[in-house]
Formats: sequence, structure tokens, C-alpha cells
Amino acid sequence: MKSVVLTLALLLGSLAASAVPFTLHNKTLSSIPLIIPNVMNPNLSPMSDSSVDLEVGQQILFKYKGKKYLLLEVTEELRGQTLEVSTLLKERKEELGLK
Repeated sequence: MKSVVLTLALLLGSLAASAVPFTLHNKTLSSIPLIIPNVMNPNLSPMSDSSVDLEVGQQILFKYKGKKYLLLEVTEELRGQTLEVSTLLKERKEELGLK
């Protein structure tokens, strides 16, 4: 029984360790809708911060003209960072040729 509890504790600890905490910042005066599959679909309020803890590899998507596009994929390098979402969104739309 102790080995099952220990195994479960180790498994839960390793899952928690793989979550990456970072902040999504919206410096604009408009809401920014995002899609985080299997997690949530947040609307970033104007002039706000939203702290998230997401797993490495988790995708964050945005919609443009009814189609979903990848904004970013969570990596360990995002740990503790504050991301300016409007800037990322603008850069990503340019990369994809969306206007």
C-alpha cells in the first residue's frame, strides 16, 4: 500500500513540475479571445494580465475569420515570462500572411 501511495505522489509531483507558469498581458483597449484546447477559452480583458500554468507542448490558438491558428506552443523558456499577446498576435498574423 505504501508503494502505491509513493508512486501516486511521485506521479502527481512530476505532473505538477511540468506545468509552466507565465503571464499573458493585454495592453490594448480591446478584449483578445484565445483558445487553449482542453483547458479553457479565455478572453483577455483590456489592459489586463492573466497568469496561467500550462503544460509544455500545450498550444494557444486564436481565431481569424472563423479559422483557428496557432499563436504559440508552451515551452520551458516561457517560465516566469510576461507575454504581450497583442504583439504576438500581430507578429503571428504577419508570419501567416493574414490581414
